Amino acid sequence: MNTRRITTTLSALTAALVLAGCASVASDGLRGDVQQQTQSRLPKDAQLASANADARKEAQDRIADWLKQPVDQDTAVRIALLNNPDLHAQLAELAAQDAERAQALTLINPTLTLGRFTNGHEREIERQLGFNLVNVITLPWRSRWLGWQMERATLQASQNVLLMAAETRRAWLRAVASEQSLAAAVKMNDAAQLGAELARRMAQVGNFNKLQQARELSIAQESAAQLARARLAAATDREQLSRMMGLWGTQAAFQLPAQLPAIPRSAGELRSGDDAEATALRERLDLRALRRDLDTTADRGGWAGVGAVFGDIGATYSNNRSTDRETGHVEKTRGWELDLPLPIFDWGGSASARTRAEVRRSAALLQSTALRARGEARTSWSRYRTAWDLAHQQQAEVLPLAKLVQDETVLRYNGMFDSVWQLLAQARATTQAVVNATNAQRDFWLAETDLQLALTGTSPGETAALGSSASNAASNTNEQGH
Repeated sequence: MNTRRITTTLSALTAALVLAGCASVASDGLRGDVQQQTQSRLPKDAQLASANADARKEAQDRIADWLKQPVDQDTAVRIALLNNPDLHAQLAELAAQDAERAQALTLINPTLTLGRFTNGHEREIERQLGFNLVNVITLPWRSRWLGWQMERATLQASQNVLLMAAETRRAWLRAVASEQSLAAAVKMNDAAQLGAELARRMAQVGNFNKLQQARELSIAQESAAQLARARLAAATDREQLSRMMGLWGTQAAFQLPAQLPAIPRSAGELRSGDDAEATALRERLDLRALRRDLDTTADRGGWAGVGAVFGDIGATYSNNRSTDRETGHVEKTRGWELDLPLPIFDWGGSASARTRAEVRRSAALLQSTALRARGEARTSWSRYRTAWDLAHQQQAEVLPLAKLVQDETVLRYNGMFDSVWQLLAQARATTQAVVNATNAQRDFWLAETDLQLALTGTSPGETAALGSSASNAASNTNEQGH
């Protein structure tokens, strides 16, 4: 009866351990969690790429449909989310980290020892089943710690998504602005070449001296150089946008809108800067990740010293049988063994000190990032407001004034009060004013992108450090758990 009870208890315990040790891996590689974290910060209906082959084929069909029309800013971000290979690699890394979490939560396989020993009088069969007792006892704590660390890794992946989306927006803005500037450079070059040709003909008939001709030729040469630089800038910016969207070959021949989006008409339509710091401290994902890192490190601190001393406790169940070779008498021996490390040399002081230092480090990093977030919120909003003031000035004051001067110059030319050279010079000046207004408009939307990232996303340049910290924390937990 006792044997049956022991066997039943051992079987139940084994089944419980097996069920507890089988941690599951997220079927989507935690992409759904990243999608949830970033949904409100991305364009409407923006989706992350799926690891499923059929879903990715459908995504390619959607991208092909989007490319049939001029690609606006939100569409560029949607394409990048589905097609950017760097983002695919980052999401695959998150799935690998989730698999490592599941592996770390899986109980260490028990060890089965079988032995057969004989001598002149008896034969002995030895069977031992052993397992790491601490690995079982600490499973609930390790599950909590690794869950927090995966939450932090998910926040890190979400930051990468937002950084990629912001960079795609910047690339789109630069590409559209470059094409606008290229169109203006073509007009300025046409005017300059016309002036150079007219100067050459007038010099031939003796109505222009060499100095006047040289001045017009110099203007034409400078205009040609500006046109070449504008063409290079447009090609480079377009290539950068293609790379961000993961497009190549015939897909890279997509169309862009002819103009940038209009800026807000009045200051009342701008984002408010009153609560910029509070919004950054509340919404930024890098701060949330560091808070979770501090919680994990502090919670793990109580286990650090104990785990360093008693991390190798093991239990073994033995069931041995000895058979006398002459009489055939069988003698069975059952029992268990408990392996306890003796804290003679290591009392866990070093491990505890290391954990306390890690807690202080995490707290300092959180404080430093919070201070940086405050400063970036204020600075980004100031740049955003100043960029609007400059862009509004260009469109409300400078461009109308340039158009007025252009119209008056045409009237004076028609009335024979101004020469053709003054008309051409004013045409070049008006075109340059259009370029300046375009650049100011581009700078405003770039500042708006940076402000949105600084308030709700992350600080560019801190991503690598955050990812390294998360990897170190995960490795520390795995070492203590196993």
